[in-house]
Amino acid sequence: MKETSAWVQPVKSIPASLKPIAAVQKKHFGVVLNPTRWWGRMPRLFWLVALFVGFLERKNARLEPKLRALLMTRISQLCHCAFCIDANSLRLAERCGALDKVQAVSDWRESALFSPEDRAALDYAEAVTATPPQVTDAIKTELKRYYSDEHITEMTALIAFQNLSARFNAALEIPSQGLCDASKGKPHV
Repeated sequence: MKETSAWVQPVKSIPASLKPIAAVQKKHFGVVLNPTRWWGRMPRLFWLVALFVGFLERKNARLEPKLRALLMTRISQLCHCAFCIDANSLRLAERCGALDKVQAVSDWRESALFSPEDRAALDYAEAVTATPPQVTDAIKTELKRYYSDEHITEMTALIAFQNLSARFNAALEIPSQGLCDASKGKPHV
């Protein structure tokens, strides 16, 4: 792990209760992911957060994997979370099979790469992420054109989770790890 100048330092040693998560991260990414080193001060809470995201990312989730990654990437950008942008861009690139969408997410309104369904979901994600949320009747109407109440409920939970994660990481200045360098055109894993 690189030395960091974050104002709250990561734990030097991963608690025993987080070793299983750390082992999975090392196997998949080659390193323990940075947030694990900060959440290490609160292992029980970290497990709850991990279970929450695990539920949202389950195989039979209502939202398609590409859409989940797309929304998480955009929210990461809005919250200025360096680690989340990195990790979620990698996930989006893996799920899309290319980096073109990753590179266009911040300009999704001008890009032809996004479907009307994507656009409705992205508009909703931005509105929910605003403080306070700015979900207008027009946004609701457009979202209802493409998604059921069950989809919208799960989407809202995903958006809320990503806001929690991104705001935690951004506030503590948790750095990215170079998992996806969209500017150079390739994911690193």
